[in-house]
Amino acid sequence: MLTAGFFIIFENTNTNTMRDLKYFIAYLAPLSAFWAIYQGGIWSFSAFYLAFILIPIFDQLFPLTSTNIDVHTEDKRSNIVFFDLLLYANVPILYGLLYYYFSTLQSENLALYEKFGLTLSTGIIIGTIGINVGHELGHRSKAFEQFLAKMLLLPALYQHFFIEHNLGHHKNVATEKDPATSKLNEPIYFFWVRSVVGGYSNAWKLDNEQRRKLSIPFFSIHNQMLIFSLCSMAYLTFIGAWFGMEVLLWSIGASIIGFLLLESVNYIEHYGLKRKIVGNGKFEPVLPSHSWNSNHEIGRIFLYELTRHADHHYKSTRKYQVLRHFDESPQLPFGYPASILLSLIPPFWFKMMNPRVKQINN
Repeated sequence: MLTAGFFIIFENTNTNTMRDLKYFIAYLAPLSAFWAIYQGGIWSFSAFYLAFILIPIFDQLFPLTSTNIDVHTEDKRSNIVFFDLLLYANVPILYGLLYYYFSTLQSENLALYEKFGLTLSTGIIIGTIGINVGHELGHRSKAFEQFLAKMLLLPALYQHFFIEHNLGHHKNVATEKDPATSKLNEPIYFFWVRSVVGGYSNAWKLDNEQRRKLSIPFFSIHNQMLIFSLCSMAYLTFIGAWFGMEVLLWSIGASIIGFLLLESVNYIEHYGLKRKIVGNGKFEPVLPSHSWNSNHEIGRIFLYELTRHADHHYKSTRKYQVLRHFDESPQLPFGYPASILLSLIPPFWFKMMNPRVKQINN
């Protein structure tokens, strides 16, 4: 009810400033994980309750919003520092949550289901304010913001995403070359394996190609994949040495949940969509029709407008607060969280989505 109350207040306020404050609602996600750790018991699953029960319900209760920012105010809005600070704050929030999670697992006598619940809640946050915000900042040009992006990706052990997503996925989306594009009739569980393995492999290939062009040796601080690997090893070593082996194993579980949440989003974002081959043998440009979008308001806010995905692919440097709706973009019948849940039952997902895919690809 707190989420709904905030949303009503912001939407009923006429000033742009108050409407912009709606993005504070996104902080309810990490807050739910802090609550899970603090309360324990059945509340250990609080982030799951919020992400996959409350948000889907609110997405269906509130009307869809397809309005766009006025083109004359877009540049000004893109340069408002407030929107950047909202993203930056997720770094201390995430690492504060992780320390609370690790220390609680180490010091408290928790039941097995509580440990699983806390790990699930923490993993969801690693996937949302970790990878999702890291994804947003990873497209920025400032070195400081790219550093924050890598910090946010680290707890998921997914820093290679910074390379593969920017240099691979955005170039090859909706083609057979992209492991992060799900195929028609491909179960999500098969896709997880293909995308995780393919994305990691592609990141090494892309980074090696860049190094060769610049004549950078393998053992160099400019070998990003090597540095990412060492960072992951250092992160896990610190957890094991400071908090113990059991906490280390649970932390790896939280990381897996985090990156599988990302891959689940990848699965629904481009499911079955294909770019056509044009006369010169190359693929057509990425169009609004090559991404599944959602105008369900609550899910949009919680994911910093990720659900307006077509515009992100049109111009990856466009900041989240100015992403636009396109009428020609295919729309999911449900918001992202509900769509992820449905995708976990492949027959239901195929029945809902396959007719829509065939209509768009034709």
